[in-house]
Amino acid sequence: MTQRSDPPTPTAKMIRLPRHITVRDLGEELSVSGIDIIKELMKRGVMASVNQTVDFENASAVAQALGWEVEAEATSIAEAAGAGEEEAEAEEDTNLQLRPPVVTVMGHVDHGKTSLLDAIRKTNVTAGEVGAITQHIGAYQVEVNGQKITFIDTPGHEAFTALRARGASVTDIVVLVVAADDSVMPQTLEAIDHAKAAKVPMIVAINKIDLPAANVDKVKQDLVQRSVVIEEFGGDIPAVPVSAKTGDGLDSLLEHILLVAEVAELKANPDREAEGVIVESEKDTNRGPLATVIVQRGTLRIGDIVVAGASYGKIKAMFDDKGGRVMEAPPATPVVLMGLNTVPRPGDPFTVARDEREAREAAEQTAREETEAGRAVTLEAVSGDIAAGRTKDLNVIIKGDTNGSVEAIRQSLERLGNQEVRLNVIHTGVGNVSESDVMLATASRAIVVGFHVKTDAGARMVAERERVDIRHYQIIYELIEEVEKAVKGLMAPVFAEIIDGHAEVRAIFRVRGGRIAGCMVTDGLVRRNSLARVMRDGEMIHESRVSSLRRFTEDVREVQNGLECGIGVEKFDTFKEGDTIEAFHTEQRG
Repeated sequence: MTQRSDPPTPTAKMIRLPRHITVRDLGEELSVSGIDIIKELMKRGVMASVNQTVDFENASAVAQALGWEVEAEATSIAEAAGAGEEEAEAEEDTNLQLRPPVVTVMGHVDHGKTSLLDAIRKTNVTAGEVGAITQHIGAYQVEVNGQKITFIDTPGHEAFTALRARGASVTDIVVLVVAADDSVMPQTLEAIDHAKAAKVPMIVAINKIDLPAANVDKVKQDLVQRSVVIEEFGGDIPAVPVSAKTGDGLDSLLEHILLVAEVAELKANPDREAEGVIVESEKDTNRGPLATVIVQRGTLRIGDIVVAGASYGKIKAMFDDKGGRVMEAPPATPVVLMGLNTVPRPGDPFTVARDEREAREAAEQTAREETEAGRAVTLEAVSGDIAAGRTKDLNVIIKGDTNGSVEAIRQSLERLGNQEVRLNVIHTGVGNVSESDVMLATASRAIVVGFHVKTDAGARMVAERERVDIRHYQIIYELIEEVEKAVKGLMAPVFAEIIDGHAEVRAIFRVRGGRIAGCMVTDGLVRRNSLARVMRDGEMIHESRVSSLRRFTEDVREVQNGLECGIGVEKFDTFKEGDTIEAFHTEQRG
Protein backbone atom coordinates (compact mmCIF):
# COMPACT_ATOMS: atom_id res chain seq x y z
CA MET A 1 0.00 0.00 0.00
CA THR A 2 1.42 3.34 -1.01
CA GLN A 3 1.79 5.81 1.84
CA ARG A 4 0.16 9.14 1.17
CA SER A 5 2.51 12.08 1.50
CA ASP A 6 1.46 15.27 3.24
CA PRO A 7 0.63 18.16 0.95
CA PRO A 8 3.47 20.63 0.54
CA THR A 9 3.53 23.54 2.99
CA PRO A 10 2.40 26.71 1.27
CA THR A 11 5.27 29.11 0.71
CA ALA A 12 5.07 32.83 1.38
CA LYS A 13 4.17 35.10 -1.50
CA MET A 14 7.30 36.09 -3.38
CA ILE A 15 7.83 39.13 -5.60
CA ARG A 16 10.75 40.61 -7.48
CA LEU A 17 10.95 44.41 -7.49
CA PRO A 18 13.12 46.74 -9.59
CA ARG A 19 15.31 49.48 -8.13
CA HIS A 20 12.63 52.07 -8.88
CA ILE A 21 8.88 51.60 -9.39
CA THR A 22 5.85 53.89 -9.52
CA VAL A 23 3.25 53.69 -6.75
CA ARG A 24 0.63 52.63 -9.30
CA ASP A 25 2.79 49.80 -10.70
CA LEU A 26 3.69 48.63 -7.18
CA GLY A 27 -0.01 48.39 -6.35
CA GLU A 28 -0.64 46.31 -9.45
CA GLU A 29 2.28 44.01 -8.62
CA LEU A 30 1.01 43.49 -5.06
CA SER A 31 -2.65 43.16 -6.16
CA VAL A 32 -3.79 46.11 -4.02
CA SER A 33 -4.97 49.61 -4.86
CA GLY A 34 -2.69 52.62 -5.12
CA ILE A 35 -4.41 54.00 -2.03
CA ASP A 36 -3.09 51.09 0.05
CA ILE A 37 0.44 51.73 -1.19
CA ILE A 38 0.16 55.46 -0.41
CA LYS A 39 -1.03 54.70 3.12
CA GLU A 40 1.85 52.29 3.78
CA LEU A 41 4.34 54.85 2.45
CA MET A 42 2.85 57.53 4.71
CA LYS A 43 3.46 55.25 7.69
CA ARG A 44 7.14 55.38 6.73
CA GLY A 45 7.04 59.18 6.41
CA VAL A 46 7.16 59.06 2.60
CA MET A 47 4.71 61.34 0.77
CA ALA A 48 4.06 60.13 -2.78
CA SER A 49 1.27 60.21 -5.33
CA VAL A 50 0.24 57.29 -7.53
CA ASN A 51 2.39 58.49 -10.42
CA GLN A 52 5.52 59.07 -8.35
CA THR A 53 8.49 56.71 -8.32
CA VAL A 54 9.76 55.12 -5.09
CA ASP A 55 13.06 53.35 -4.55
CA PHE A 56 13.59 49.66 -3.83
CA GLU A 57 14.03 50.19 -0.08
CA ASN A 58 10.62 51.82 0.39
CA ALA A 59 8.88 49.56 -2.13
CA SER A 60 10.34 46.50 -0.41
CA ALA A 61 9.21 47.72 3.03
CA VAL A 62 5.67 48.25 1.75
CA ALA A 63 5.58 44.81 0.13
CA GLN A 64 6.80 43.14 3.32
CA ALA A 65 4.21 45.02 5.38
CA LEU A 66 1.56 43.56 3.07
CA GLY A 67 2.81 40.01 3.57
CA TRP A 68 5.22 39.53 0.65
CA GLU A 69 8.78 38.28 0.55
CA VAL A 70 10.90 40.48 -1.69
CA GLU A 71 13.87 39.97 -3.96
CA ALA A 72 15.63 42.60 -6.03
CA GLU A 73 14.81 42.24 -9.70
CA ALA A 74 17.78 41.28 -11.84
CA THR A 75 18.86 44.28 -13.89
CA SER A 76 21.43 42.44 -15.94
CA ILE A 77 22.47 38.91 -16.92
CA ALA A 78 25.32 39.19 -14.44
CA GLU A 79 23.01 39.78 -11.49
CA ALA A 80 20.60 37.09 -12.61
CA ALA A 81 23.51 34.68 -12.52
CA GLY A 82 24.57 35.89 -9.06
CA ALA A 83 27.68 37.66 -10.34
CA GLY A 84 27.65 40.35 -7.67
CA GLU A 85 26.33 43.80 -6.94
CA GLU A 86 28.95 45.70 -8.92
CA GLU A 87 28.01 44.04 -12.20
CA ALA A 88 24.32 44.31 -11.35
CA GLU A 89 24.47 48.09 -11.35
CA ALA A 90 26.41 48.32 -14.58
CA GLU A 91 23.43 48.51 -16.90
CA GLU A 92 21.70 51.18 -14.84
CA ASP A 93 24.85 53.28 -14.47
CA THR A 94 25.88 53.25 -18.12
CA ASN A 95 23.36 55.93 -19.07
CA LEU A 96 23.83 58.21 -16.05
CA GLN A 97 25.29 61.62 -16.87
CA LEU A 98 26.13 64.66 -14.77
CA ARG A 99 23.28 67.17 -14.62
CA PRO A 100 23.00 70.78 -13.41
CA PRO A 101 22.21 71.39 -9.73
CA VAL A 102 18.77 72.72 -8.82
CA VAL A 103 19.03 75.59 -6.31
CA THR A 104 16.38 77.31 -4.15
CA VAL A 105 17.09 80.73 -2.60
CA MET A 106 15.48 81.45 0.79
CA GLY A 107 15.76 83.99 3.59
CA HIS A 108 14.08 86.78 5.56
CA VAL A 109 11.90 89.31 3.75
CA ASP A 110 13.85 92.40 2.57
CA HIS A 111 17.19 90.60 2.85
CA GLY A 112 17.56 90.69 -0.92
CA LYS A 113 16.53 87.27 -2.25
CA THR A 114 14.89 88.67 -5.38
CA SER A 115 17.66 91.23 -5.94
CA LEU A 116 20.28 88.50 -5.67
CA LEU A 117 18.47 86.28 -8.17
CA ASP A 118 18.02 89.20 -10.58
CA ALA A 119 21.71 90.10 -10.27
CA ILE A 120 22.79 86.52 -11.00
CA ARG A 121 20.44 86.32 -13.95
CA LYS A 122 21.49 89.64 -15.49
CA THR A 123 25.17 88.84 -15.06
CA ASN A 124 24.80 85.54 -16.90
CA VAL A 125 22.89 86.43 -20.06
CA THR A 126 24.31 87.38 -23.41
CA ALA A 127 23.78 90.79 -24.97
CA GLY A 128 21.14 89.38 -27.31
CA GLU A 129 19.14 88.02 -24.40
CA VAL A 130 19.02 91.16 -22.27
CA GLY A 131 15.64 92.27 -23.61
CA ALA A 132 14.04 88.97 -22.63
CA ILE A 133 15.19 88.57 -19.03
CA THR A 134 11.91 89.80 -17.57
CA GLN A 135 10.14 86.54 -18.51
CA HIS A 136 9.00 84.95 -15.24
CA ILE A 137 8.32 81.23 -15.26
CA GLY A 138 9.23 80.31 -11.67
CA ALA A 139 12.59 78.77 -12.57
CA TYR A 140 15.50 79.52 -14.88
CA GLN A 141 19.04 78.50 -15.78
CA VAL A 142 22.34 80.37 -15.86
CA GLU A 143 25.67 79.23 -17.29
CA VAL A 144 28.91 79.60 -15.36
CA ASN A 145 32.20 78.63 -17.02
CA GLY A 146 30.35 76.28 -19.34
CA GLN A 147 28.34 74.66 -16.51
CA LYS A 148 24.63 75.25 -15.94
CA ILE A 149 22.82 75.98 -12.67
CA THR A 150 19.02 75.86 -12.34
CA PHE A 151 17.40 78.27 -9.89
CA ILE A 152 13.86 77.87 -8.55
CA ASP A 153 12.48 81.38 -8.17
CA THR A 154 10.04 80.84 -5.29
CA PRO A 155 8.55 83.50 -3.00
CA GLY A 156 10.33 81.93 -0.03
CA HIS A 157 10.56 78.93 2.23
CA GLU A 158 6.76 78.56 2.25
CA ALA A 159 6.76 77.67 -1.44
CA PHE A 160 9.81 75.44 -0.99
CA THR A 161 8.04 73.52 1.78
CA ALA A 162 4.77 73.42 -0.14
CA LEU A 163 6.61 71.46 -2.85
CA ARG A 164 7.96 69.09 -0.19
CA ALA A 165 4.49 68.71 1.30
CA ARG A 166 3.25 67.47 -2.08
CA GLY A 167 6.04 64.86 -2.11
CA ALA A 168 8.43 66.72 -4.43
CA SER A 169 12.13 66.57 -3.59
CA VAL A 170 13.38 68.77 -6.37
CA THR A 171 15.99 70.99 -4.66
CA ASP A 172 19.64 69.93 -4.49
CA ILE A 173 21.05 73.00 -2.71
CA VAL A 174 19.55 75.83 -0.61
CA VAL A 175 21.12 79.30 -0.67
CA LEU A 176 20.23 81.14 2.54
CA VAL A 177 20.32 84.91 2.07
CA VAL A 178 21.12 86.95 5.22
CA ALA A 179 21.50 90.74 5.12
CA ALA A 180 24.84 91.93 6.50
CA ASP A 181 23.19 94.98 8.11
CA ASP A 182 20.29 93.07 9.68
CA SER A 183 21.72 89.63 10.56
CA VAL A 184 19.55 86.67 11.60
CA MET A 185 15.81 87.45 11.73
CA PRO A 186 12.67 85.36 12.43
CA GLN A 187 12.13 84.32 8.80
CA THR A 188 15.83 83.48 8.56
CA LEU A 189 15.33 81.00 11.40
CA GLU A 190 12.26 79.54 9.69
CA ALA A 191 14.18 79.14 6.43
CA ILE A 192 17.03 77.40 8.29
CA ASP A 193 14.62 74.95 9.92
CA HIS A 194 12.84 74.27 6.63
CA ALA A 195 16.15 73.56 4.87
CA LYS A 196 17.35 71.31 7.70
CA ALA A 197 14.05 69.40 7.70
CA ALA A 198 14.53 68.76 3.98
CA LYS A 199 18.11 67.53 4.62
CA VAL A 200 19.44 69.69 1.77
CA PRO A 201 23.02 71.13 1.64
CA MET A 202 23.08 74.83 2.51
CA ILE A 203 25.21 77.78 1.38
CA VAL A 204 24.90 81.13 3.17
CA ALA A 205 25.00 84.29 1.03
CA ILE A 206 25.70 87.29 3.30
CA ASN A 207 24.11 90.04 1.20
CA LYS A 208 24.29 93.87 1.27
CA ILE A 209 27.98 94.03 2.16
CA ASP A 210 28.10 97.39 0.31
CA LEU A 211 26.06 99.10 3.04
CA PRO A 212 27.86 101.18 5.74
CA ALA A 213 26.10 99.26 8.53
CA ALA A 214 27.20 95.86 7.19
CA ASN A 215 28.75 93.56 9.80
CA VAL A 216 29.70 90.22 8.25
CA ASP A 217 31.37 88.90 11.43
CA LYS A 218 28.20 89.45 13.49
CA VAL A 219 26.15 87.52 10.91
CA LYS A 220 28.57 84.59 11.11
CA GLN A 221 28.47 84.56 14.92
CA ASP A 222 24.67 84.77 14.99
CA LEU A 223 24.46 81.86 12.56
CA VAL A 224 26.70 79.70 14.74
CA GLN A 225 24.43 80.44 17.73
CA ARG A 226 21.58 79.07 15.61
CA SER A 227 23.47 75.82 14.88
CA VAL A 228 24.50 76.92 11.38
CA VAL A 229 28.22 76.28 11.70
CA ILE A 230 30.07 77.82 8.76
CA GLU A 231 33.34 76.51 7.36
CA GLU A 232 35.35 79.33 8.94
CA PHE A 233 34.33 78.09 12.40
CA GLY A 234 34.96 74.41 11.68
CA GLY A 235 31.61 73.53 10.13
CA ASP A 236 30.69 72.38 6.62
CA ILE A 237 28.45 75.27 5.48
CA PRO A 238 30.09 77.81 3.13
CA ALA A 239 29.40 81.52 3.87
CA VAL A 240 29.96 83.91 0.96
CA PRO A 241 29.80 87.74 1.34
CA VAL A 242 27.97 89.24 -1.67
CA SER A 243 26.33 92.41 -2.90
CA ALA A 244 23.40 92.11 -5.27
CA LYS A 245 23.73 95.85 -5.92
CA THR A 246 27.42 95.97 -6.96
CA GLY A 247 27.84 92.35 -8.06
CA ASP A 248 30.69 91.71 -5.59
CA GLY A 249 30.98 88.06 -4.57
CA LEU A 250 28.48 86.71 -7.12
CA ASP A 251 31.15 84.75 -8.98
CA SER A 252 32.35 83.23 -5.71
CA LEU A 253 28.78 82.25 -4.75
CA LEU A 254 28.21 80.52 -8.09
CA GLU A 255 31.56 78.72 -7.80
CA HIS A 256 30.57 77.45 -4.35
CA ILE A 257 27.28 76.16 -5.76
CA LEU A 258 29.15 74.26 -8.48
CA LEU A 259 31.61 72.90 -5.91
CA VAL A 260 28.83 71.55 -3.68
CA ALA A 261 27.17 70.06 -6.76
CA GLU A 262 30.45 68.43 -7.83
CA VAL A 263 30.83 66.80 -4.42
CA ALA A 264 27.24 65.53 -4.62
CA GLU A 265 27.87 64.02 -8.10
CA LEU A 266 24.36 64.82 -9.32
CA LYS A 267 23.47 62.48 -12.19
CA ALA A 268 20.47 61.47 -14.26
CA ASN A 269 19.74 59.33 -17.31
CA PRO A 270 18.68 61.55 -20.25
CA ASP A 271 17.86 58.56 -22.48
CA ARG A 272 14.59 57.52 -20.90
CA GLU A 273 11.01 58.80 -20.65
CA ALA A 274 10.89 62.06 -18.75
CA GLU A 275 9.84 62.47 -15.12
CA GLY A 276 9.82 65.65 -13.10
CA VAL A 277 7.92 68.08 -10.91
CA ILE A 278 5.52 70.99 -11.41
CA VAL A 279 7.00 74.09 -9.70
CA GLU A 280 4.48 76.71 -10.83
CA SER A 281 1.21 76.80 -12.78
CA GLU A 282 -1.38 79.24 -14.09
CA LYS A 283 -4.19 79.58 -16.61
CA ASP A 284 -3.43 81.97 -19.45
CA THR A 285 -6.45 83.51 -21.20
CA ASN A 286 -4.93 82.86 -24.63
CA ARG A 287 -2.81 79.75 -24.17
CA GLY A 288 -4.84 77.85 -21.57
CA PRO A 289 -3.26 75.92 -18.66
CA LEU A 290 0.49 76.51 -18.34
CA ALA A 291 2.87 74.65 -16.06
CA THR A 292 6.50 75.33 -15.22
CA VAL A 293 8.26 72.00 -14.75
CA ILE A 294 11.73 70.85 -13.87
CA VAL A 295 12.73 67.63 -15.58
CA GLN A 296 14.43 65.29 -13.07
CA ARG A 297 15.06 62.22 -15.24
CA GLY A 298 14.89 61.58 -18.95
CA THR A 299 14.30 64.12 -21.72
CA LEU A 300 10.93 65.80 -22.29
CA ARG A 301 9.96 66.49 -25.91
CA ILE A 302 7.27 68.25 -27.91
CA GLY A 303 4.45 65.76 -28.60
CA ASP A 304 4.98 63.76 -25.39
CA ILE A 305 1.77 62.90 -23.54
CA VAL A 306 2.21 63.73 -19.87
CA VAL A 307 0.31 63.08 -16.66
CA ALA A 308 0.73 65.63 -13.84
CA GLY A 309 -1.34 64.71 -10.81
CA ALA A 310 -4.96 64.95 -11.94
CA SER A 311 -4.01 66.81 -15.15
CA TYR A 312 -2.91 65.35 -18.48
CA GLY A 313 -2.38 66.30 -22.10
CA LYS A 314 -0.15 66.28 -25.16
CA ILE A 315 2.64 68.86 -25.10
CA LYS A 316 1.88 71.39 -27.84
CA ALA A 317 4.71 73.78 -27.04
CA MET A 318 7.53 74.35 -24.55
CA PHE A 319 9.20 77.65 -23.60
CA ASP A 320 12.38 78.48 -21.71
CA ASP A 321 12.75 81.28 -19.14
CA LYS A 322 13.50 83.77 -21.90
CA GLY A 323 10.25 83.03 -23.71
CA GLY A 324 11.92 81.11 -26.51
CA ARG A 325 10.42 77.90 -27.89
CA VAL A 326 12.36 74.71 -27.22
CA MET A 327 11.90 71.24 -28.70
CA GLU A 328 13.26 69.21 -25.78
CA ALA A 329 14.30 69.56 -22.14
CA PRO A 330 17.01 67.30 -20.63
CA PRO A 331 17.43 66.62 -16.85
CA ALA A 332 17.40 69.64 -14.46
CA THR A 333 16.01 71.91 -17.19
CA PRO A 334 13.07 74.23 -16.39
CA VAL A 335 10.46 74.77 -19.12
CA VAL A 336 6.86 75.94 -19.43
CA LEU A 337 4.46 73.33 -20.87
CA MET A 338 1.39 74.13 -22.93
CA GLY A 339 -1.21 71.46 -23.69
CA LEU A 340 -2.51 70.18 -20.33
CA ASN A 341 -6.28 69.90 -19.91
CA THR A 342 -6.34 71.57 -16.46
CA VAL A 343 -3.97 73.56 -14.24
CA PRO A 344 -1.89 71.13 -12.14
CA ARG A 345 -0.78 71.90 -8.59
CA PRO A 346 2.79 72.93 -7.70
CA GLY A 347 4.52 69.87 -6.32
CA ASP A 348 2.64 67.41 -8.52
CA PRO A 349 5.01 64.94 -10.20
CA PHE A 350 4.68 64.42 -13.93
CA THR A 351 5.42 61.36 -16.05
CA VAL A 352 5.16 60.50 -19.73
CA ALA A 353 2.32 58.14 -20.75
CA ARG A 354 2.07 55.82 -23.76
CA ASP A 355 -1.10 57.40 -25.11
CA GLU A 356 -3.88 59.80 -24.18
CA ARG A 357 -6.17 57.04 -22.93
CA GLU A 358 -3.56 55.82 -20.45
CA ALA A 359 -2.88 59.42 -19.41
CA ARG A 360 -6.56 60.20 -18.85
CA GLU A 361 -7.11 57.03 -16.82
CA ALA A 362 -4.02 57.75 -14.70
CA ALA A 363 -5.13 61.34 -14.03
CA GLU A 364 -8.64 60.26 -13.09
CA GLN A 365 -7.31 57.52 -10.84
CA THR A 366 -4.96 59.99 -9.15
CA ALA A 367 -7.85 62.34 -8.47
CA ARG A 368 -9.88 59.52 -6.90
CA GLU A 369 -7.05 58.11 -4.83
CA GLU A 370 -5.80 61.46 -3.56
CA THR A 371 -9.32 62.20 -2.35
CA GLU A 372 -9.32 58.96 -0.37
CA ALA A 373 -5.67 58.92 0.70
CA GLY A 374 -5.55 61.81 3.13
CA ARG A 375 -4.08 60.63 6.41
CA ALA A 376 -3.98 63.11 9.24
CA VAL A 377 -0.75 63.75 11.12
CA THR A 378 -1.98 63.58 14.72
CA LEU A 379 -0.40 62.77 18.05
CA GLU A 380 -2.64 59.69 18.32
CA ALA A 381 -1.65 58.50 14.85
CA VAL A 382 2.07 58.89 15.51
CA SER A 383 1.66 57.22 18.88
CA GLY A 384 0.00 54.25 17.18
CA ASP A 385 2.79 54.08 14.60
CA ILE A 386 5.38 54.10 17.40
CA ALA A 387 3.58 51.35 19.31
CA ALA A 388 3.32 49.24 16.15
CA GLY A 389 6.98 49.81 15.29
CA ARG A 390 6.15 51.61 12.03
CA THR A 391 8.13 54.71 12.95
CA LYS A 392 10.89 55.72 15.34
CA ASP A 393 10.52 59.47 14.94
CA LEU A 394 8.21 62.06 16.47
CA ASN A 395 8.68 65.44 14.79
CA VAL A 396 7.43 68.48 16.73
CA ILE A 397 7.03 72.19 15.97
CA ILE A 398 6.81 74.43 19.07
CA LYS A 399 5.19 77.87 19.13
CA GLY A 400 4.98 79.85 22.38
CA ASP A 401 4.34 83.27 23.85
CA THR A 402 7.92 83.94 24.97
CA ASN A 403 11.41 82.70 24.15
CA GLY A 404 11.72 81.46 27.74
CA SER A 405 8.67 79.22 27.59
CA VAL A 406 9.60 77.92 24.11
CA GLU A 407 13.10 77.00 25.29
CA ALA A 408 11.76 75.32 28.44
CA ILE A 409 9.34 73.21 26.37
CA ARG A 410 12.06 72.32 23.87
CA GLN A 411 14.42 71.10 26.60
CA SER A 412 11.67 69.11 28.30
CA LEU A 413 10.54 67.44 25.08
CA GLU A 414 14.04 66.60 23.88
CA ARG A 415 14.63 64.69 27.12
CA LEU A 416 11.69 62.41 26.27
CA GLY A 417 13.54 60.73 23.40
CA ASN A 418 15.08 57.32 24.02
CA GLN A 419 16.86 54.51 22.20
CA GLU A 420 13.62 53.36 20.57
CA VAL A 421 12.12 56.73 19.63
CA ARG A 422 13.79 59.92 18.39
CA LEU A 423 11.96 63.12 19.32
CA ASN A 424 12.94 65.83 16.85
CA VAL A 425 12.08 69.47 17.50
CA ILE A 426 12.34 70.67 13.91
CA HIS A 427 11.25 74.28 14.45
CA THR A 428 10.50 76.70 17.28
CA GLY A 429 9.19 80.24 17.28
CA VAL A 430 7.46 82.96 19.26
CA GLY A 431 3.95 84.00 18.20
CA ASN A 432 0.82 82.43 16.79
CA VAL A 433 0.85 79.26 14.68
CA SER A 434 1.25 80.41 11.06
CA GLU A 435 0.62 78.92 7.62
CA SER A 436 4.36 78.39 7.30
CA ASP A 437 4.35 76.27 10.47
CA VAL A 438 1.51 74.14 9.13
CA MET A 439 3.17 73.59 5.75
CA LEU A 440 6.41 72.57 7.46
CA ALA A 441 4.40 70.14 9.60
CA THR A 442 2.75 68.72 6.48
CA ALA A 443 6.04 68.25 4.66
CA SER A 444 7.86 66.80 7.68
CA ARG A 445 4.98 64.75 9.15
CA ALA A 446 5.11 66.74 12.37
CA ILE A 447 2.64 67.85 15.01
CA VAL A 448 2.37 71.47 16.15
CA VAL A 449 2.16 72.37 19.85
CA GLY A 450 1.26 75.88 20.92
CA PHE A 451 1.73 77.30 24.42
CA HIS A 452 -0.33 80.41 25.30
CA VAL A 453 -0.73 81.23 21.59
CA LYS A 454 -3.49 81.01 18.99
CA THR A 455 -3.64 79.69 15.43
CA ASP A 456 -3.94 82.24 12.61
CA ALA A 457 -7.14 81.93 10.58
CA GLY A 458 -5.22 81.09 7.39
CA ALA A 459 -3.15 78.49 9.23
CA ARG A 460 -6.31 76.88 10.63
CA MET A 461 -7.77 76.53 7.13
CA VAL A 462 -4.56 74.97 5.81
CA ALA A 463 -4.37 72.62 8.81
CA GLU A 464 -7.92 71.41 8.17
CA ARG A 465 -7.17 70.85 4.48
CA GLU A 466 -3.84 69.10 5.10
CA ARG A 467 -5.13 67.36 8.25
CA VAL A 468 -2.35 68.59 10.53
CA ASP A 469 -2.72 68.26 14.31
CA ILE A 470 -2.35 71.57 16.17
CA ARG A 471 -2.53 71.27 19.95
CA HIS A 472 -2.87 74.23 22.30
CA TYR A 473 -1.87 74.18 25.97
CA GLN A 474 -2.02 76.54 28.93
CA ILE A 475 -0.07 74.32 31.32
CA ILE A 476 3.38 73.02 30.38
CA TYR A 477 3.17 69.75 32.29
CA GLU A 478 0.01 68.75 30.36
CA LEU A 479 1.86 69.35 27.09
CA ILE A 480 4.85 67.29 28.24
CA GLU A 481 2.60 64.50 29.56
CA GLU A 482 0.69 64.07 26.29
CA VAL A 483 3.83 64.03 24.16
CA GLU A 484 5.48 61.56 26.58
CA LYS A 485 2.51 59.21 26.19
CA ALA A 486 2.88 59.42 22.41
CA VAL A 487 6.60 58.62 22.64
CA LYS A 488 5.78 55.55 24.69
CA GLY A 489 3.02 54.56 22.25
CA LEU A 490 0.41 54.70 24.97
CA MET A 491 -2.12 57.15 23.58
CA ALA A 492 -5.49 55.63 22.89
CA PRO A 493 -6.50 56.01 19.25
CA VAL A 494 -9.48 58.20 18.42
CA PHE A 495 -11.90 56.88 15.80
CA ALA A 496 -14.20 58.89 13.55
CA GLU A 497 -17.29 57.53 11.82
CA ILE A 498 -17.59 58.11 8.06
CA ILE A 499 -20.99 57.68 6.37
CA ASP A 500 -20.55 56.05 2.94
CA GLY A 501 -24.13 56.13 1.71
CA HIS A 502 -27.78 55.14 2.13
CA ALA A 503 -30.06 52.62 0.42
CA GLU A 504 -33.84 52.54 0.60
CA VAL A 505 -35.56 49.16 0.92
CA ARG A 506 -38.20 48.86 -1.81
CA ALA A 507 -38.85 45.09 -1.86
CA ILE A 508 -38.03 41.99 0.18
CA PHE A 509 -36.96 38.70 -1.40
CA ARG A 510 -36.81 35.27 0.18
CA VAL A 511 -33.57 33.39 -0.39
CA ARG A 512 -32.13 30.20 1.02
CA GLY A 513 -31.46 30.84 4.70
CA GLY A 514 -33.36 34.12 5.06
CA ARG A 515 -34.36 37.29 3.26
CA ILE A 516 -32.54 40.07 1.44
CA ALA A 517 -33.63 43.64 0.75
CA GLY A 518 -34.18 44.90 -2.77
CA CYS A 519 -32.84 48.45 -2.56
CA MET A 520 -32.13 51.68 -4.42
CA VAL A 521 -28.92 53.45 -3.37
CA THR A 522 -30.15 57.00 -2.73
CA ASP A 523 -26.79 58.69 -2.01
CA GLY A 524 -23.11 57.82 -1.80
CA LEU A 525 -22.38 54.13 -2.21
CA VAL A 526 -22.73 50.81 -0.43
CA ARG A 527 -19.83 48.36 -0.17
CA ARG A 528 -19.83 44.65 0.55
CA ASN A 529 -18.63 43.98 4.14
CA SER A 530 -19.25 47.62 5.07
CA LEU A 531 -20.60 48.39 8.54
CA ALA A 532 -24.33 48.98 8.34
CA ARG A 533 -27.33 50.19 10.30
CA VAL A 534 -30.95 49.40 9.51
CA MET A 535 -33.06 52.49 10.20
CA ARG A 536 -36.87 52.43 10.54
CA ASP A 537 -38.90 55.62 11.06
CA GLY A 538 -35.70 57.43 11.99
CA GLU A 539 -34.75 54.88 14.68
CA MET A 540 -31.90 52.38 14.47
CA ILE A 541 -33.24 48.83 14.84
CA HIS A 542 -30.09 46.85 13.99
CA GLU A 543 -26.35 47.37 13.48
CA SER A 544 -23.90 44.88 11.98
CA ARG A 545 -22.47 44.76 8.46
CA VAL A 546 -23.38 44.17 4.81
CA SER A 547 -23.03 40.41 4.37
CA SER A 548 -23.93 40.26 0.65
CA LEU A 549 -24.28 42.70 -2.22
CA ARG A 550 -25.65 41.77 -5.64
CA ARG A 551 -26.53 43.47 -8.92
CA PHE A 552 -28.90 41.21 -10.83
CA THR A 553 -27.20 37.79 -10.63
CA GLU A 554 -23.67 39.07 -9.95
CA ASP A 555 -21.91 39.54 -6.62
CA VAL A 556 -20.34 43.02 -6.60
CA ARG A 557 -17.94 44.92 -4.35
CA GLU A 558 -19.87 48.19 -4.33
CA VAL A 559 -22.98 49.86 -5.74
CA GLN A 560 -23.10 53.56 -6.54
CA ASN A 561 -25.81 56.19 -6.05
CA GLY A 562 -28.88 55.73 -8.31
CA LEU A 563 -28.48 51.98 -8.86
CA GLU A 564 -30.64 49.10 -7.66
CA CYS A 565 -29.18 46.15 -5.78
CA GLY A 566 -29.87 43.36 -3.34
CA ILE A 567 -28.45 43.79 0.16
CA GLY A 568 -28.06 41.15 2.84
CA VAL A 569 -27.36 42.31 6.40
CA GLU A 570 -25.55 40.07 8.87
CA LYS A 571 -27.83 38.59 11.58
CA PHE A 572 -30.90 40.49 10.31
CA ASP A 573 -33.60 39.73 7.76
CA THR A 574 -36.84 41.26 9.07
CA PHE A 575 -36.80 44.11 6.58
CA LYS A 576 -39.83 46.27 5.77
CA GLU A 577 -40.37 48.39 2.72
CA GLY A 578 -39.28 51.94 3.49
CA ASP A 579 -36.43 50.89 5.79
CA THR A 580 -33.10 52.67 5.20
CA ILE A 581 -29.77 50.86 5.24
CA GLU A 582 -26.98 53.24 6.25
CA ALA A 583 -23.51 52.07 5.20
CA PHE A 584 -20.52 53.47 7.10
CA HIS A 585 -16.96 52.82 8.19
CA THR A 586 -14.69 54.09 10.94
CA GLU A 587 -11.30 55.70 10.53
CA GLN A 588 -8.67 56.19 13.16
CA ARG A 589 -8.02 59.89 13.67
CA GLY A 590 -4.80 60.04 11.68
